[in-house]
Amino acid sequence: MNQSTKYVFVTGGVTSSLGKGIISASLAKLLQARGYRVTIQKLDPYINVDPGTLNPYEHGECYVTDDGAETDLDLGHYERFLNVSTSQANNVTTGRIYQSVINKERKGEYLGKTVQIVPHITDEIKRCVQILGSKSEFDFVITEIGGTVGDIESLPYIEAVRQMKWEKPNDVLVVHLTLIPYLSAAGELKTKPTQHSVKQLLEFGVQPDVLVCRTEHELTPSVRSKVARFCNVKLNAVIQSIDAETIYDVPLLMLEEKFDEVVLEKLNLKNRRKPDLKKWMQFLDRYKNPKHQVKIALVGKYVELKDAYKSIAEAFDHAGAANEVKVDIKWVHSETLTERNLEEELGDVDGILVAPGFGSRGIDGKLTAIRYAREEKVPFFGICLGMQCAVIEFARNVLGYEKAHSTEIKEYTPHPVISLMAEQKSITTLGGTMRLGAYPCELSEGSISYKAYGEKHIEERHRHRFEFNNDYLAAFEKAGMKATGVNPDSQLVEIVELDGHPHFVGAQFHPEYKSTVAKPHPLFQSFVKAARKYAKSKDRAAVAE
Repeated sequence: MNQSTKYVFVTGGVTSSLGKGIISASLAKLLQARGYRVTIQKLDPYINVDPGTLNPYEHGECYVTDDGAETDLDLGHYERFLNVSTSQANNVTTGRIYQSVINKERKGEYLGKTVQIVPHITDEIKRCVQILGSKSEFDFVITEIGGTVGDIESLPYIEAVRQMKWEKPNDVLVVHLTLIPYLSAAGELKTKPTQHSVKQLLEFGVQPDVLVCRTEHELTPSVRSKVARFCNVKLNAVIQSIDAETIYDVPLLMLEEKFDEVVLEKLNLKNRRKPDLKKWMQFLDRYKNPKHQVKIALVGKYVELKDAYKSIAEAFDHAGAANEVKVDIKWVHSETLTERNLEEELGDVDGILVAPGFGSRGIDGKLTAIRYAREEKVPFFGICLGMQCAVIEFARNVLGYEKAHSTEIKEYTPHPVISLMAEQKSITTLGGTMRLGAYPCELSEGSISYKAYGEKHIEERHRHRFEFNNDYLAAFEKAGMKATGVNPDSQLVEIVELDGHPHFVGAQFHPEYKSTVAKPHPLFQSFVKAARKYAKSKDRAAVAE
């Protein structure tokens, strides 16, 4: 008889930003390493249907899945840890829940009943949670609930958890992530915030099975005992989550705490085998013990908020480890980058990445950075808007189209080298209407991209409305900017490269979304390798002088 799917809910208390996503991904990694099939989903309490229309300052990076879902950035952690693709079903918002219920009500599916939070909203939440488990593809569905216990927005989710725990007592487990702060004035750890958090959860009818305690200091046996006693959990179910050097240490720290063993024991599952974390350990060893170092400028308009470029930063970690290189990111604000401070900001870097984004703010700084990279032969990588800016800069300064621009920024430019995609012209709403998800691309043999991937046919994820204007393609290619990646169906230019440059690549898609610990992205690996080569040539030149 097949084992029923197990559902693990991860809630948070005391404060946000404790790392529910990393804890969820770490538990999933440990269970996966034991041979279980695992997926993770995120329930977000905000009323937006998805984070696609949210400003990065509000919510950080918007992550995109293969099936075109715009999701929370935590799904990036899930994929990077598990090396398993997620989908729309892995991210559910309150907006989607209510939208679905209201649509059903309009169709008359509730047979005239008064539509209420309980049971209609909670039933829809439970349906969304169990969609992944109903396919019988997974042994575990780990569900992270955004926000903290006590938030008004989270109450329907907590109620849905209570109901599922009552309906499936042998298949549901609740992990509560909480904070045990250290008061330096008193010189001790304080458990009261955790006690109050669990008490609030109990008021909603949910008893946590496992407590994961974030802390800056080691939990003493007496502290663990006190937490267990006052929070109604077993002593071995009080798990310490101490601050780590890197997020990739967390699965190993959770292994030491026997987090996965406690979960399996409480769900009456046998340990199939010891966790196989050999490849993970190899990655960590290369990541922590690099033989070389490079400095790469990330030029963008959200650099003061690192989460806006989370996937890019993580992709550099993966590619760096693969090349045995430590990638030191220099965050350069495109809005303040000018010809005056250009040498100061970019003169010491070994590579320049111009980041994706939307709108006109910071465009001039990006164009300035690209011109510097092109003329000084500094390895360059442009992503989405970064690729489009490379096209604009080339049009202006090489082709002589001084007023060339994107119609996104200047609608009536005389040289619209970047223009709105044909299928976008009739769209009037913003949410979920971009070109989203995975599309095929064919690479030109002999190109940098082809050498990086080692194959001709690839598939990458997109998030954009504007595209390279093919009316100008012949002029660009004649002058040395080649389209080395093209969509076979629409002929959309996906990748541009520059002749005579050591590494100048612009990608319309977002390669950072598909980089994982197990499979660092080829284009990031190629870029880091080029930066290392450039750094080495600078070192030789310095010695010669």
